[in-house]
Amino acid sequence: MNFFTKILSLLLGFAFFSLFINNGVVFVHALPKFYPELQSLNRADDAVIKQLHRTRFHFQPRRHWINGPMYFNGIYHLFYQYNPKGAIWGNIVWAHSVSRDLVNWKALKHAIYPSKPFDINGCWSGSATVLPGNKPVILYTGVDPQNRQVQNYAIPANLSDPYLTDWIKPDDNPIVDPDSGVNASAFRDPTTAWLSNSGHWKTIIGSKRRKRGVAYLYRSKDFVKWTKAKHPLHSAPNTGMWECPDFFPVPLSGKQGLDVSVTGNWVKHVLKVSLDVTRYEYYTVGKYYHERDRYVPDNTSVDGWSGLRYDYGNFYASKTFYDPAKKRRVLWGWANESDSAVDDISKGWAGIQAIPRTVWLDPNRKQLLQWPVEELNGLRGKQVKMSHQKLYKEQHVEVKGITAAQADVEVTFSFSSLDKAEPFDPSWVDAQAVCGKLGSKVQGGVGPFGLLTLASENLQEFTPVFFRIFKAHHNHVVLLCSDATSSSLKKDGLYKPSFAGFVDIDLSSKKLPLRTLIDHSVVESFGGGGKTCITSRVYPTKAVFGDAHLYVFNNGSEAITVDYLSAWSMRSATIN
Repeated sequence: MNFFTKILSLLLGFAFFSLFINNGVVFVHALPKFYPELQSLNRADDAVIKQLHRTRFHFQPRRHWINGPMYFNGIYHLFYQYNPKGAIWGNIVWAHSVSRDLVNWKALKHAIYPSKPFDINGCWSGSATVLPGNKPVILYTGVDPQNRQVQNYAIPANLSDPYLTDWIKPDDNPIVDPDSGVNASAFRDPTTAWLSNSGHWKTIIGSKRRKRGVAYLYRSKDFVKWTKAKHPLHSAPNTGMWECPDFFPVPLSGKQGLDVSVTGNWVKHVLKVSLDVTRYEYYTVGKYYHERDRYVPDNTSVDGWSGLRYDYGNFYASKTFYDPAKKRRVLWGWANESDSAVDDISKGWAGIQAIPRTVWLDPNRKQLLQWPVEELNGLRGKQVKMSHQKLYKEQHVEVKGITAAQADVEVTFSFSSLDKAEPFDPSWVDAQAVCGKLGSKVQGGVGPFGLLTLASENLQEFTPVFFRIFKAHHNHVVLLCSDATSSSLKKDGLYKPSFAGFVDIDLSSKKLPLRTLIDHSVVESFGGGGKTCITSRVYPTKAVFGDAHLYVFNNGSEAITVDYLSAWSMRSATIN
């Protein structure tokens, strides 16, 4: 079963909620395929929870199926769709965990489950907004008895409870019904609402009209009675259903995050959508004309399938929130499994959260930059360093002294010349296809060079994360790959893609930085200072626990220097 078959049949429509209350988030849900015959194989009472490939500093509950966070009065809340009875989709509830640092988490009782006519067939995704008086409200999509997707709200039962343990779904739901011009089977995932100068609250809801993706705009004075605007905030042809839309401002300079209601000439806006057809996302950077409630992407942003992506790997249903405590915007995304449903049943769990990332506008104003939240550094343990290490063609050097299966690596590579860069074919618009054709084993000019992660001692298994530089007509093109092709000796049931993205970076310094987080079955990489990010899920059979190794390598004719490398063994987060 390949990746898309699995995603489209098994995990179609998970809801990954991210609620950061003081502007919050919650994610998508499309109709899944349920496997009752697999569900019965592994009941909650007798499931064997296998530790092989289980992550140690990425969020995941102890067992079973998840996908799927909020900040309120000093506490981060993660609400996620969870199956308490098995490691596949089904029996879904909104589970709830809390944290003070986005790294260590404590599970609470389940928060929301289908119980009323307006959500009896499903409590799907949405968002959270804090109203005046410091009152959080969740907007979410419910599925009613006619299987229509309707928009509902929920409020905390007790605002004095710091953990917001209990939530109430008022009986005046739904608050938004799909009208006759809206596809009621494709109408979901309301965003965090923003407050306009006119005093109206505004939110967008993902949908489609035939093959056109649509972000419908709704307005409200009281947050209960909502009216659809005459025109969508934005739409794009041939993109299909828009799930998990996210819309937020970023300042033109600096790393500071902004509340979602901020507008002005000193900001740009970002619109991100998750594409139900392809199961990946794209975003644009542009201008929000708040008087007309229209969003227009800049001419530097491709508005379609080939547009910018937060992550070019296993990453979907992402959402950002504004963290007022640290004045930053934080991105969460879900990293699905790349093995089979039967494998998930066998190991007793499925699905993790990618590491939360701080996001801000690149100084070139064309794209976002991303970096793991600073709290993650608190898990760094033993450190090893390497500097001024020359790497010649077909050479690899081991980074020793750390736990290579659970590590954080920051490295800067340099080269003295670009004269040996291979010619770039202008038809190469699909980075993943280029990486699949020119992998780490294919010798080049300037590159491939980078890291061999989760490698067995004799390199029977390894997951390379590497750069390759090409010479185009007027400039150089940098490719970043995270190639799972050789990640596991297991032949059946694994999707092992050559994930890749191009890196828009100035090479005048002749240096390329890379940070990679390695956590047993996930390799999460940030190339060019966070310009291009790739998350890979891998399942080695030999390169596990203490038998995993880490190398720097070069397979290009141009000598590469490891200017500076720092690698840390990572302690396990507390997640219970």
